[in-house]
Formats: sequence, structure tokens, C-alpha cells
Amino acid sequence: MKPLKEKISITIDSDLLEKLRAEAESDDRSLSQYINLILKEHIKNLKEK
Repeated sequence: MKPLKEKISITIDSDLLEKLRAEAESDDRSLSQYINLILKEHIKNLKEK
């Protein structure tokens, strides 16, 4: 079963948002998918430390 998803609202610096959008597009992902991916990787890296 897929994990449940929740909608949230956040504020991101415009320069960071531009970079995230560009990276998501180059990875052929939506912005939301890309942010989820990098957050999951970050949490995984924190647990490995």
C-alpha cells in the first residue's frame, strides 16, 4: 500500500525554489516528488550518522 500523503504549505526562498524546479525538471519529476526525494535522502543520511 502506498504511504499516505498530506498537503502542507511552506515558504521557500525564491532563489532556492528556482534551483529546486530546475533540478526536478532535469530529473523528470514534479517539484513535489523531487522535494520528497531529497527530504527522504536527508533523513536517511541523518540516521546513518
